[in-house]
Formats: sequence, C-alpha cells, structure tokens
Amino acid sequence: MPGIDESRTFLPINIAVLTVSDTRSASDDRSGDTLAERVTKAGHRLVRREIVQDDVEAIRACVSEWIADSGVDAIITTGGTGFTGRDVTPEAIEPLFEKRMEGFSSVFHAISFPKIGTSTIQSRATAGVAGATYIFVLPGSPGACKDAWDGILAQQLDYRYRPCNFVEIMPRLDEHLRRGGGVG
Repeated sequence: MPGIDESRTFLPINIAVLTVSDTRSASDDRSGDTLAERVTKAGHRLVRREIVQDDVEAIRACVSEWIADSGVDAIITTGGTGFTGRDVTPEAIEPLFEKRMEGFSSVFHAISFPKIGTSTIQSRATAGVAGATYIFVLPGSPGACKDAWDGILAQQLDYRYRPCNFVEIMPRLDEHLRRGGGVG
C-alpha cells in the first residue's frame, strides 16, 4: 500500500515558488501564499519566492537562474497555464526540460476533475526535470495549487513516501552529466 513509512526520516528539500502574473503583487498573491505555506508546513525550506510578469523571457530567466542554483531542489510555478494570449508559462519552461514528467499532468487532471469537472481541461499543468531540479508548472488558482500540493507534491517530495518518491532519486538526477552526456 502506498503511504508514509514512519521508519524513515523526513528529509527537507529546498523549494522555490514563482508566481507568474501581470496583476498580482506580494500583498495579494494567494496562490503563491498557498504554496509557500504548504511547503514550510510540510517541513521543507522555502529558499526563493518571486513574482514575474506573463512574459516568456522573464519567466525563463528566473527559472533558469533557479535551475543553475545548487541550493534549489525543486521549483513550483503558479499561473499562466491557460489558453489566453498572456498564458505563456508552459512555453517558457518546457524548452528547459531535460526530461518531461508525463504522468504529472494526468494525475493533476484526475485530482481536479471531481472538483471542477471538465473545466480541468483549461489547464496546461506540466512538469519536468532540468539541471537535477524538479519543476512543476501549476495553474494560478489557489484551489489548483492546493490540489497539486495535497494530491501529488506532498507525497512525492516526502522521502518517507512509499513505494517511491522524488527525494530518494535526487542524487541520481544528474548522473547523465557525470557519465559524459549519457553516451555509452
């Protein structure tokens, strides 16, 4: 059965939260607040938090900086996953992925469907790995952030979660770099 193995020790990781919005500020960033609260309540370290405009270059620059920072293990973005002209977060971040996490979107939509019905298809939530850093791209609503954290990330970012989790494979995320680009 999946669940927490209490015989294992919790290992906190370093998480950065990025809100993508043309209209939000630190005083009214409810989705960023939702994620920051959940990250710290779970026992992880919130090491970075920013808000950037819905602009491909601004989003990509921030996420690229965090990928290059060895003090950031995971990045969670919120906002810009819809279909309007300003919704460009997947376009900004997906080209950075070395490996795409195909199942993330499927599980996210499965969790969302009972709560918001077919409206879940209006989200282009995605995830992947780049530079040994996990990246999760979430919609901009607090509800979607709660669903993703509570239904997926809280378990997968907890070393105690069985049968497997993201934390236990973190030391091997960059093994292709140590082998010379995966050749051989």
